[in-house]
Formats: sequence, C-alpha cells, structure tokens
Amino acid sequence: MLNIQLLRSDAEFVKDRLKVKNFKDLALIDSILLIDEERRKIQFENDEYLSKINAASKEIGKLMASGDKEGAEKMKSDVAGYKEFTKTLSEKLAVLEKQQHDELVLLPNLPAQIVPVGKTPEENEVVRMGNDIPALYEGAVPHWDLCSKLNLIDFELGTKITGAGFPVYINKGARLQRGLINYFLDFNTAAGYTEYQVPHMVNADSAYATGQLPDKEGQMYHCTADNFYMIPTAEVPVTNIYRDVIVKADELPLKLTAFSQCYRREAGSYGKDVRGLNRLHQFDKVEVVQFALPTKSYDVLDEMVLHVEKLIQSMNMPYRILRLCGGDMSFASALTYDFEVYSAAQQRWLEVSSVSNFETFQTNRAKVRYKDENGKTQLVHSLNGSSLALPRIMACLLENNQTAEGIKIPDVLVPYVGFEVI
Repeated sequence: MLNIQLLRSDAEFVKDRLKVKNFKDLALIDSILLIDEERRKIQFENDEYLSKINAASKEIGKLMASGDKEGAEKMKSDVAGYKEFTKTLSEKLAVLEKQQHDELVLLPNLPAQIVPVGKTPEENEVVRMGNDIPALYEGAVPHWDLCSKLNLIDFELGTKITGAGFPVYINKGARLQRGLINYFLDFNTAAGYTEYQVPHMVNADSAYATGQLPDKEGQMYHCTADNFYMIPTAEVPVTNIYRDVIVKADELPLKLTAFSQCYRREAGSYGKDVRGLNRLHQFDKVEVVQFALPTKSYDVLDEMVLHVEKLIQSMNMPYRILRLCGGDMSFASALTYDFEVYSAAQQRWLEVSSVSNFETFQTNRAKVRYKDENGKTQLVHSLNGSSLALPRIMACLLENNQTAEGIKIPDVLVPYVGFEVI
C-alpha cells in the first residue's frame, strides 16, 4: 500500500509514475487527498477538545481542593459537553479513515524509474539470454504427446478426478517432479536461504498483506465456510511469517525459501497457452523471499536474479531475462524481471520465474519493520521470486532433451531422480 505522506508531498509525481503502469483512475488520488484533508481537519478539532478535557480535569481538581464545588460542577458540565463533541468527531474520523484506507488499497505500487514504458508483453526489454536452443531430431513432439506416450503425466485422468488443469503425475513423471523440487530447495538452501514448510490456505489478512486482496480475489480459490484462501504462491504465507514483526537491522537481509503447491483459477485462459503443462490450476513451485534494508534492496534484487539464472543454467536450459514494462507488471511490484525458457518442440518462450522488488508496498500492509541507527521504526523492503515454477520447466526439460532413444535427464538432476534416461 502506498504511504499517504507520499501522496500529500507530491501527488503529481505519483500520478506520473502510475501512468507508466497504465493505471487509469488517477482521479482516485485527488479523492484520497480530499478525504485526508477532511480527516485531518476533524482530527485537529478532536485534539483541541481532548486538550480542553485534560485542562478542565486538572482545573476541577484545583477547584475541589479550594472548596469551590459550584465552580467544579460547572466545569464538569463543560467536560461532559466536550466529551459529546469528541464522541461525534471520533465517529466521523472512523468513517473517514475507513474510506481513505479503502481507496488507498486500490492504488498499485509505483514502478521504479528504470521500468520501461509499455502496455503489452511485446514491449518488455530483453536484458540477456543464455544457453543455445537445441535442434531436435525429426520425430520430436510436444510434451503432452511425450507424457502420453511414456506414461509420465495423465491429463485426462486429472480432468476426470477434478477438472482441466489438474494433471496426475505417474511413475518417472512423479519422480522427476519430486526430484526437481528437492534440487531447487537444496540449491536455495546452499545459497543461504532458510527452508520453511507453510500452510496452503491463508486468512484474508495474509492475502491482503501481500497484495492479493483486494486486487486478485477473483483469481483465488476461496473456502467460504472458513473465509480461507488457497494460496496462489508460497510468497503469501512466507511473507506473512514476519507480519507485525520488528526485525533487527543486523539480521537483514532475511532469506527464506519454501516449496508449495499453488492454486489459481486462471479465469479467462484458453487456447494454445493452456495446452498440457503450459497453464494449470494446481501446480508446484519453489519460492524465494527476502526482506532487506531499503538502501540494499536493489542490490538484493540483482543477487536474486543471478541466483535464479544460475539455477536455470545448471540444467542447460535456453533462457532469456526480461525487464517488464509498466503495463505488464503486477499490482504490487516496483520492478520485475521475468525468466523464460525456450520450448523447442512448441517453438515458443515460456515464463518460469518472476523476480520482483516490492519496496515497502507489502511491508506497509504487513507492518514488517526495523529500527534504524537513530532508533526510529522504518519499513523494510520485501522481494520474492520463483525458484522455480515446475510445470513449464518440466515441459521444456522433456521437450528439449528428447532423442530417438528417449529423454536424457540433465546431469545435475540424475542424483535426485535415480535415472539418466526416460
């Protein structure tokens, strides 16, 4: 959530930055400031009455001590009147504060200065590319045909059990999935991340803290009886580990990693983008999250990008890194780098990771703070990234490594899966 002080100090700057994200309702900023002006006016009036009550209370004690009961009673009557005023003003304040908050949470995070201007994914900037795109043998097929032929994943069985987008992994397909998860976690913990196992359902406060509410409630599965939300990513519960916590400055950065299944409605998805593993309602992902000092967070972002890049490089997958333009960024992000790997059988790039700096947008909602060298409480910065999302990694791994003799497993994964070839 944006800080109201920023809107007060430079509303035009906020509007200019939100234009980069193609945010249309800029009049909302003026509305928030009008509410804020009225709220502060009433707060000032309320404070004056509270001051009068305090002064009168002291005066009543003096009058009683001097024996002036009549004067004391008159003063008590005045105080009763003041209290009625403060009650009315406090009720008005509560209404205005809620109204201001409800409008503030509709504003997305401001994009960083280096975010490219653009509206569509085609306007994202390619930062760098790595590893060669393989030339497949003549009989190569997409992963959905491979999975059917080799009995690795059954998409139709998942549809029978639940519905489309809920695949069933079988035999070496299941072992490969499990091996990838363990490899990603080991890779992250070797880099200093602490592993967590977190709930797959969160309450509304947790979803609000990371920006899923109110922005993405239609994309989450909602358990209405208990008002719990199925997590769209482990970022949500992991970030909330430190909700309402003041961390020690010398402990930063905090580095956390977790594997979870992720649940997304993906409403409106259709066509070739949803074939096979390309887009699922339930999928596995390993996440990395960091909390950092504000002065260090962009160095931490660069470090996280390098970390994910090394992980993809270790599996010899052709990849590219994109700096997202304003129109393709998430609601909560200040700067995002996407990783895509190349699917040689589908002949297209598939996104497998997003690494983002949220600055104080999430921590302002979640109240994750630290004390600076002057003892003043400040908000930390939060960052997260996929390390990695498994479905499209699995798709590209199967497709890019297929030969006439079978699918060759990358060397780094062999100890995790127990076989070299499918």
